[in-house]
Amino acid sequence: MTYAEIKNILLAITDPVEKLEMVMDLGRTLDHVPDDAACTEILGCASRVEICRKGNVFYGRADSALVRGIVAILIAMVNHKDTDEIRQMDIGGEFSMLNINLGAGRLNGLQSMISFFHNL
Repeated sequence: MTYAEIKNILLAITDPVEKLEMVMDLGRTLDHVPDDAACTEILGCASRVEICRKGNVFYGRADSALVRGIVAILIAMVNHKDTDEIRQMDIGGEFSMLNINLGAGRLNGLQSMISFFHNL
């Protein structure tokens, strides 16, 4: 699913609980991480999160359904882009436009993931 499709779906949902359920559903769409992908554990997340890369294709995994969904959204934003394109993106601003209600711990993890992408 492209980021544009994800964005359209999430913006159409007004109920905060339904939106969180959709985010968790998106986590189920993450592709399997290939054995030869380079993976980095994201520190600062309440859950265990890894973001992996093989060329300009990103993968992710997390031990929480909600965080897997967040990872899926972020990966959809950056997938198939080179590092310069990713560094120029306002990933945080774009994510905040989705209006997903996350707790403080999840927001810290989100910031850690965004920092990872900006520091590629």
